[in-house]
Amino acid sequence: MENDARDPLLLSEQLCFSLYSASHAMTRAYRPRLDALGLTYPQYLVMLVLWEGDGLPVRALGERLGLDSATLTPLLKRLEAQGIVTRRRDTADERVVRIDLTEEGRTMREKARRIPLEIGHATGMDLPDIVELRSTLKRLAAALEQSSAGKG
Repeated sequence: MENDARDPLLLSEQLCFSLYSASHAMTRAYRPRLDALGLTYPQYLVMLVLWEGDGLPVRALGERLGLDSATLTPLLKRLEAQGIVTRRRDTADERVVRIDLTEEGRTMREKARRIPLEIGHATGMDLPDIVELRSTLKRLAAALEQSSAGKG
C-alpha cells in the first residue's frame, strides 16, 4: 500500500500516539526536578492536591486525581514513610482516612515552586499557548469521559 499521509492507520496520524509521546516526554522533563525533591511524578500530583488544602479524605484525593484506592494507598504509605504526610482516621467517621501534610511536606512546597516555571520553559511554548493547550486537553478529557460514560 502506498504511504498516504491521510491513511488513518498510520502511526503518525494517531491522536492517541501523539498524546502518549507527549505524556512520556513531559514525565521525562519532570523526572530530574522531582528526583531533587525525592518524589515520583504520581507523588508530586498528590502533593499538588494536598498543597491546595490538606486534611482531605483519601476518597476525595483519589477523585481529584482519578486514582482508585488500590493505586493511591501504596503511594500514600510511601509518602508517609518519607515523613511528608500522615494518615489519620476521621474522628467523626472511623471509616474515613484523612491525609495531612507534615511540616516537611509543607516546606517542600517552597522547594517545588520553581518546577512549573521550569517545565513551562522546557516546553518552548509561551503562556497563552500553554493555557490554550491545557484548555483543549481538558475539553478532550471531558468529551472522552462523556463518550465512555454513554457506553456501557
